[in-house]
Amino acid sequence: MNEEHQIIVDQVPHLRRYARALLGDKALADDLVQECLTRAMDRLHLWRPGGNMRVWLMAIMHNLHINEAKRRSARPDQISLAASHENLRSQAPGQDAPLLLRDMSNALNQLPDEQRHVILLIGLEGLEYAEAADVLDIPIGTVMSRLGCGRKKLREFLDADGAPRLRSVK
Repeated sequence: MNEEHQIIVDQVPHLRRYARALLGDKALADDLVQECLTRAMDRLHLWRPGGNMRVWLMAIMHNLHINEAKRRSARPDQISLAASHENLRSQAPGQDAPLLLRDMSNALNQLPDEQRHVILLIGLEGLEYAEAADVLDIPIGTVMSRLGCGRKKLREFLDADGAPRLRSVK
């Protein structure tokens, strides 16, 4: 295995995490990662040595996701088998962590795609603003603006449930 292939293999966990956060469905996320890796291997000659492979792969994945979203919007909705059985669970989780994770996931899904993508790239994947700007092919100022607006909306969504909030005491 040559050096470029090893660098790509090292990025697979990051790609899978980002794809799952984007799509919310493990099977669809794995398909997106597979398509991204196939496209990257086919176009490896376009990658500039010394460049950031992670950013290049994330840009490929982002473009594939956008193209698929456009195709899906032209087709009727389909519900996955896992989603259709979600309501059949008989018992809610007993800990707060799964509830908070669910609330955060729901709040993320309410954000416009532009803001959600920036938040996932920076917050989940840990990319720098410039790297996220490269992935999304937008100016860095737009990244910062979308991140700020997205964070504000997330706070509003999470605070809107009416649950009492604990204050911190110094």
